[in-house]
Amino acid sequence: MTATWDPPKSTDPILSVRQVLSLERVLAGDPEVVAGAAHLDRPVRWVHVAEAPDVGVMLTGGEMVLTTGVLLAGDDGKQAEYIQSLHRAEAAAVVLGLGRAFPAPPDAMRRAADRCGLPLVVLHRPFPFAELTEEVQSRLVRSKFAAVSLSESVRTALTGLITAGAPLQRLLDEVAVHSACPVVVTNLAHRVLATAGERSAVDDVLRDWERIARQAGGREGDGWTRAELGGRGERWGQIMLCGYRGDTATGRLLADRAAEALVLHRMLGGGSAHTWEEQSAQSLLTDLVSGVVPARQLLPRARAAGLPVNRRTFVPLVVRDIEPTQLERVLRLLGLPGLVAELTERTTAVLLSLARDQDADALAAHFAARLHGESAGSRAVVAAAGPRTAWDDVPAGLREAQHVADAVADTTAALDLPVVVRLRDVHLRGLIRLLRDDPHVQSFAERELDGLLCGTGTDHDLLGVLRTYLATGRNKSRTAQLHHVSRPALYRRLEAIQARLGVDLDDFEQAASVHIALLAHDAQQG
Repeated sequence: MTATWDPPKSTDPILSVRQVLSLERVLAGDPEVVAGAAHLDRPVRWVHVAEAPDVGVMLTGGEMVLTTGVLLAGDDGKQAEYIQSLHRAEAAAVVLGLGRAFPAPPDAMRRAADRCGLPLVVLHRPFPFAELTEEVQSRLVRSKFAAVSLSESVRTALTGLITAGAPLQRLLDEVAVHSACPVVVTNLAHRVLATAGERSAVDDVLRDWERIARQAGGREGDGWTRAELGGRGERWGQIMLCGYRGDTATGRLLADRAAEALVLHRMLGGGSAHTWEEQSAQSLLTDLVSGVVPARQLLPRARAAGLPVNRRTFVPLVVRDIEPTQLERVLRLLGLPGLVAELTERTTAVLLSLARDQDADALAAHFAARLHGESAGSRAVVAAAGPRTAWDDVPAGLREAQHVADAVADTTAALDLPVVVRLRDVHLRGLIRLLRDDPHVQSFAERELDGLLCGTGTDHDLLGVLRTYLATGRNKSRTAQLHHVSRPALYRRLEAIQARLGVDLDDFEQAASVHIALLAHDAQQG
């Protein structure tokens, strides 16, 4: 018959049959595995010395049974039934001491053990069972104490972090320190929400994440241990220890402690107004924009986060003054795959991933038009970089889009911007934005505008009039209209500005110089 055996459900620390047989005291008995050699990795939860033929009824699973077989000698039927009863009780293995009752391994027991898949070990030399029992029990007790101590240490550390309002990443870093292996948090669709651990090891796990996650999701083994995340009858994710090198029970204990902490962290708000999905996208796009982490190293994270990356065209966008939730909703409505992440209080990055045969510029314009249509009356800006077909070019594209968005940050009232603003649309303003931190440019702006930078309310009003006058191409009628003053009143203000600055705004070169200085001043203030 085919052997079917499930390990004990206990989370107590355990040794495998193979580990027990490798102990120095056991090796002194000259052990030989005569049946069930393929099942030596079964966990041993306890060691039990028993001679009774019906010992199976006293077992709870996971025991290694030690016997001399004295009550089974001479009866092949009893010997086979003895093995079958141990199999039904889910014993880990049976160890038979050879001697007066059995000078050689009994064929009936060996055949029955082979059929059941139960490891049968014989000891060729006399061996005191008490020594084996003492050795294994002491190791199990020490292991259990260490596991409980580790569990409490992890629980205390994570609870302290939650109480202090630590972010999700800090909790996962703590779990990774204790487990010494990559830690991955996913939603129910296996999309990676957060990771922790040594970067190279994490990247190795994420490189083929879709296949690995689904395999590990159906079974545990080889150090892959998972715990469900959820509450109030609803599951919403899982945490996985990937390649934990300790014993299975301790790994499961660690995963359970981590899951408890993450559920509590989420219930308490997690110290952030963003969901874990939003935090995951934010972390990825922020790393891409900053350039601190090479783009190629971020590719596994992007793929594991659900972004299509193979043979795709990437469109980097930065949107101002529209909520990230609205951006995500429009992406879903249009069926456009992409990531959305808030960069600052007013700017949000969007990375579209399109098929190579799609018109990237047209889809970006369609996306922007839909946003403008849903946010009528707002001063929303959709800035874009040119499409990128290479993943390594995405960071530069995101920085370009951010630069464009910053360059037109406060000019939408005065400028007639296209639906999608690009680098070619920001002209001089974009150049000045790039040079704003140059000391020579800063000095130039201060020198040119010195007469209006005293800080009084009147100076502030005059600076605003100057800004509008120059932005409208020195159109006096338009400037008077925008500031709700009469033409004579505007003339008086322009005269005061010229007197303060010592310039003639009717002179093109002088007006251009003041305009450049004002653009530099505004860029520095921004």
